Amino acid sequence: MTKSAIVTGAGSGIGRAIAERLAQDGYGVLVNDLHGERAEETAASIKAKGGKAAAKAGDVSREDDVAALVARARAALGEIGLLVNNAGHVHQATFAEITPAEFDRMFAVHVRGTFLMMRAVLPEMLKARDGVIINIASQLGQIGGVELVHYSGAKAAIIGMTKSLAREVSSQGVRVNAVAPGPINTPLVRALSQDWQDRKAAQLPLGRFGEPEEIAAVVSFLASPAASLFVGQTLGANSGDVML
Repeated sequence: MTKSAIVTGAGSGIGRAIAERLAQDGYGVLVNDLHGERAEETAASIKAKGGKAAAKAGDVSREDDVAALVARARAALGEIGLLVNNAGHVHQATFAEITPAEFDRMFAVHVRGTFLMMRAVLPEMLKARDGVIINIASQLGQIGGVELVHYSGAKAAIIGMTKSLAREVSSQGVRVNAVAPGPINTPLVRALSQDWQDRKAAQLPLGRFGEPEEIAAVVSFLASPAASLFVGQTLGANSGDVML
């Protein structure tokens, strides 16, 4: 039976690379994105390469949208064995410039969205005593980022939720881990100022930003039986920006 996975925010960048890699690994993939046409494009790319995929637009911060996309995944692909919470956005501003609405939206997408998605799929994983949840955080959730207080705070919250849920459900067959990428060559990072990008690149021991496919490889590993001992971990594919 084909394994099934949901990848949120998979219309471009890291999410798309993850969806395509999981399809190569044999998963049927539900591609979610806020923009339906992007989700459809990723799903079409997977199908063109012989993989199995379905698409569903939706805002992960909305309960009705989450319910609809999970229902779509079950109907199209069957039992959900893997969830990758990748949906997110970035907004650059000094702390004084961040409005309450911008702060609330940042936490709604990253934190509430991750919570709602995990809440939606966890019961069937616990019933099967088998499942994997992988949350995409950021190294900025570990060290902070200039002009990114709200983004860094939201990503830190994801790391905390990952550890806490892992302590609750690992003994029941569900593994929960996180990946905290450093700067990756994606539209999201390219939306930041050139000055920010130049400063960050100069700080990296590796001397370069990562590629989406490199993060997809880490997710592929965490989803596999080879990662059976990884519980509540945050893997830092970050060009050396954070060393633990």
